[in-house]
Amino acid sequence: MKKNLRRRRAIEQRTLGIWRKLGLAFVFLWFFIGGIAHFAATDLEMRIVPPWLPEPRLMVLVSGVFELLGAIGVLMPRTRQVAGYGLMLLTIAVTPANIYMWQQASQFPAIPYWALTLRLPLQVALLACIGWSTRDVRRRPPAGSQPGQRSARRKL
Repeated sequence: MKKNLRRRRAIEQRTLGIWRKLGLAFVFLWFFIGGIAHFAATDLEMRIVPPWLPEPRLMVLVSGVFELLGAIGVLMPRTRQVAGYGLMLLTIAVTPANIYMWQQASQFPAIPYWALTLRLPLQVALLACIGWSTRDVRRRPPAGSQPGQRSARRKL
């Protein structure tokens, strides 16, 4: 019984590990390609900056730098969690641009209205994916225990 339980948990952990790696790959590609787009298509990206924000070109270029830094950061275990927090904050920070696009859909005729509408809830899913895939999953000792100290719970 215990052997089957251990085997099942090991399979679950491997499967979870695969999904987590796929999530990390998605986050990396999303922000790496998006970051490059900020430089390759700056004028196009500037069109979605709401008019009440100053310096649209600067906004696009700075957010592109942060997207690239975050994408690279999620690849390295030492910086992954901090990069994830940064990408979550960046995703929230650019939400006004997505809302502006949705509100001004006639200015973006190449993008179907349904896609602009779907983009907003997908942003929530993106936040969840970033948070889940970049969180620190290393095992930590229980609160109050000291390094090397065994758990008080014993096998009977």
